[in-house]
Amino acid sequence: MASNCNDDIWGNYLVMKPKEASFMDLFHLLFSSDLEKRNFLNCHREGKKEADLRRRCVIFVSVLIQKILLLSAEPMSKFGSVYEQWLNLLSCNGGFIELIFNFITGYVVTPADKSSASFASCIGALDTRLDLDKSIKQGDSRYYWELSMMASKLSYENKAFIQNVVTNHWKMKFIGFYNFWNDYEQKITTQAFMFQDKETNPEFIMVAFRGTEPFNAYDWITDFDFSWYELKDVGKIHAGFMKALGLQKNQGWPKEVKEGENHPSVAYYAIREMLRDMLQRNPQAKVIVTGHSLGAALAILFPLILSLHDEAWLLEKLEGVYTFGQPRVGDKKLGEYMNKQFKEHCVEYLRFVYSNDMVPRLPYDDSTLLYKHFGPCVYYNSLYQGKIVKEEPNKNYFSIVEAIPTHLNAMWELIRGFIIPFVKGADYAEGGSQRMFRILGLIIPGISAHGPQDYVNSTRLCSSITSFQRQDLTQQQGLN
Repeated sequence: MASNCNDDIWGNYLVMKPKEASFMDLFHLLFSSDLEKRNFLNCHREGKKEADLRRRCVIFVSVLIQKILLLSAEPMSKFGSVYEQWLNLLSCNGGFIELIFNFITGYVVTPADKSSASFASCIGALDTRLDLDKSIKQGDSRYYWELSMMASKLSYENKAFIQNVVTNHWKMKFIGFYNFWNDYEQKITTQAFMFQDKETNPEFIMVAFRGTEPFNAYDWITDFDFSWYELKDVGKIHAGFMKALGLQKNQGWPKEVKEGENHPSVAYYAIREMLRDMLQRNPQAKVIVTGHSLGAALAILFPLILSLHDEAWLLEKLEGVYTFGQPRVGDKKLGEYMNKQFKEHCVEYLRFVYSNDMVPRLPYDDSTLLYKHFGPCVYYNSLYQGKIVKEEPNKNYFSIVEAIPTHLNAMWELIRGFIIPFVKGADYAEGGSQRMFRILGLIIPGISAHGPQDYVNSTRLCSSITSFQRQDLTQQQGLN
């Protein structure tokens, strides 16, 4: 936040401004504990005290990565565009061999426009499944979980693609796809879509936030911005995620904002208004909020801001918050606050983690960063067996002890991709993009474990949770 931040809004804060940092400034940071002298940092109270070497190293790494990403934004975007065109070219022509044959015979099929209903993103190429699992019916505990993960995966696609899937494959009502403004970056950085299942009783409205796009540098900047704000009586929160959700520069979280020509729509306020309108017209409807990766972080922070604005009525309509591969978003105090809110308003919050996915294990839960998960975790191993735990194993990921097991597990996941369609059916077959992703996982196991394929498989293949386990889940909402 700017240096004229209103201290009545915030407690402590430490905010990084990578655009204003020279590489010499970063070098000086490592040898000086006086953060006030660094013009690319704004801090207040405790932020000034947190200047030991470990904390300065965290700031150094965060700002350095953000600067590199800023410099790489345009080439990353161009490379991503070419790569997605190539993937769609392969898809249109039935694979590489068929593409060569079509090229020789002069019958190459060119991909549709990037905004068309048939153009898939690189995330969509990892898992090409569009239909829901017909064996999972409403009433099965997996119904909302699988639908939430499929919606989280679908959020990476363009509007026409999403609308086609929701309307023609899921037979549900498409409400809209939205691009949202980031007041800090002064550009559109956040996407979400909404749809409604009118066949359920009661009807429900789902909000799905898009996660980190692989070739979008500004999404990665949001992830690596380890700035934080402390909301009084709430706790410390990851600043990058709050900015993407709709934090207002120099204002924090005002109850209302005016939208117009000079103030485009921002995620939290726009979605809140749409939900208000729809729920007033249909008071019996319920809401589910979901997301994968960065989208998961936005999904869990959305009800936080509702609670800050005393939106008890909306919180009462919130049936569940289901996140997949969610990074940590705040400290222990935030977790205590959120658990209290969910318990008070009877909101089911479940954080799904697959195997060695590295993202839920970041930022670190240690004495330097102080990030903590909260609420129950539904953890799946590489056999897609699920269990309810307070914290996923190897909670900070980088461990010498776990290095060999995680690499062996990544090798098993690659092999499993060839076996699983024969055991579970053709719907679980993996394509070339996913197999290349698995190979990358041999080098960095936590990367390939973050993809949508395993989360969709987990929600489909896990056993339905019994009433006893569901009661245990409810009790765990009070865990810190």
